[in-house]
Amino acid sequence: MTHLPLAAGLGGFFTGLYISFWLPAVVLTAALVIKLPSILKLWRDPLLRAVGGLLLFACAVFVFAAPGTIAWTNRVTGVPNIAAPWVYSLLTALSASWLLLVVHWRNGHTARREQTRRATRWVVSVYAGVVVALWVLFALADVPVEQIRDLDTYYASTPFMREEILLYLLAHLVACTITTRLVWNWIRTDGLDGWLRWGLRLLGIGYATNLLFGAAKLTAVVARWTGHDLDWLNTNIAPSAACIAATFVAIGFIVPHAGQYLQDRWLVRRRYRNLKPLARLLRTVAGGREPLALRATAEMRLIRRETYIRDALLYLSRFLDEDLQRRAYGAALALGHERGRAQELAAAVTIVDAVETRGRAPDGEGRCEADTTYLLQEIQAVSEALGRPDEISAVRVRAAVPAESVSTHD
Repeated sequence: MTHLPLAAGLGGFFTGLYISFWLPAVVLTAALVIKLPSILKLWRDPLLRAVGGLLLFACAVFVFAAPGTIAWTNRVTGVPNIAAPWVYSLLTALSASWLLLVVHWRNGHTARREQTRRATRWVVSVYAGVVVALWVLFALADVPVEQIRDLDTYYASTPFMREEILLYLLAHLVACTITTRLVWNWIRTDGLDGWLRWGLRLLGIGYATNLLFGAAKLTAVVARWTGHDLDWLNTNIAPSAACIAATFVAIGFIVPHAGQYLQDRWLVRRRYRNLKPLARLLRTVAGGREPLALRATAEMRLIRRETYIRDALLYLSRFLDEDLQRRAYGAALALGHERGRAQELAAAVTIVDAVETRGRAPDGEGRCEADTTYLLQEIQAVSEALGRPDEISAVRVRAAVPAESVSTHD
C-alpha cells in the first residue's frame, strides 16, 4: 500500500530535477560550431565526419524530442503521434553515429582499413534497417490518442507499437553499451594528452548516463507489461538522464579543443609577463620602451617584446664581460645552485653589469663583441632570473672576489 505514495514522491522529486531539452541542444550546437571548421577543412577524414554526424543527430534529437516540437510536428502533419517514429529514427541514427565514431577511432586512418569498411557497412546496414522497421511498425500500429510525454508507456502493450518501442530501445542500449566500454578502455591508454583524457572521461560519463536513459524507459515499459505503474521512470528519470548525458557528451567534445586553446593563450601571456624584468632592464639600451599596440594579439605582443629584447642584447654584446660570466657561474655553483640555475644567474649578472658599464662608457665605447648565443636563446630563463634580485646580488658579491680566493667547495 505504501509503494504508490513512494513512487509519487520519487516522481515529484525527479520532476524538480528535470532539465530543459533546449539546454543540451544549445551545448551540442556549441560543440558542433567549434568542430565545424575542422570537419569542413578535413571532410575526407571519416573520423571527423563521424563526429560531425554525431553532434548533428544529437542536436536534432533534442530539438525534435522537446514536448513543444512534438506537438508541432503532430499538428503540422495531421498524423497523431507521427513525431514518435521520427524521434526514434533520429535517436537510432545517433546510436549508429556512436558506433561509427568508435569504429574509426579504434582503427585509425590506415590501420585495418578493410576491417573498418566492413564494420562501417555493417553498422549502416543494421541501423538503416532498424529505421525502416520503425516506420513500418508505426504504419501498422493503431495509435489514435496523441501522447506528448508518455507515449512509450501509454502504448507499451499496443500491437506493433510495442515492438517499435522495444526495437528502438534495444538498438540504443546496444550502441550505448559498446561505446561506453570502448571509451573507458581508451581512457586507460598510455600517452594521451591531458585535455583529451579529460574529454574522454566526460564522454564516458555521458554514455554511461545514456544507459540510465534506456534502462529507465525499458523498465517502465516492462512494468506496464506486468501490470505495474512505473511511468515516472519514463516521464521524469529518462528525459533528465538524456539531457545530462548529452551535456556531458557535448562538453567532452569541447574540452580538448577549448582546453588546449586556453592553455596556449595562458602560456603565451605567461611568457610575455616573464620577459618584463629583462625588457625593463634594457630600456636604457634600446632608447625607450618597447613598441606597444593595444589591439595586437597576445602572440604579436610576445613577438614584439622578444624582438625588442634580442635587438637590445645584440647592441649590448660589446659590453658583455665573458670573464665575469665565468666567475659568476662558478660563484652560483659555490652558493649551491644547480648548473641550469647557475647559468641563468650568471647570464643575468653579466647583463646587469653590461648595462651599468655602457652607462659609464664614453661615447658608447665597449669591449670586443661577446658570444650572445645563450642569451638570445634563453631570454625567458634569464628574465626569470632577474626576478630574483637577492640571488643575483649574492652571486655578484661572490663573483667580485678574486678567483684564486674562492673555493668551489665552499
